[in-house]
Amino acid sequence: PDMGAYSVSKSAVMRLTESMAQELRHKGINVNAVMPSIIDTPQNRAAMPGADPAQWVAPEALADVIVFLSSDAARAVHGACIPVTGLS
Repeated sequence: PDMGAYSVSKSAVMRLTESMAQELRHKGINVNAVMPSIIDTPQNRAAMPGADPAQWVAPEALADVIVFLSSDAARAVHGACIPVTGLS
């Protein structure tokens, strides 16, 4: 409930990622999206004191996914929307 605008914007980012990946692939540009759930940051811990941050995504784990997508190892990944959800 009350998440309509958020859901629509996430969907738009996913479709834009797929479209841009197709448009730019022939130029050697990979376009992908990373979709993290709640990231374990001091701000999120302060905003959600009753939550269990052990279930959240560690910033280092999110960075690992981004580093992979930026590497040659991901050269065949085009238009992917990769969920990074931690233990949530």
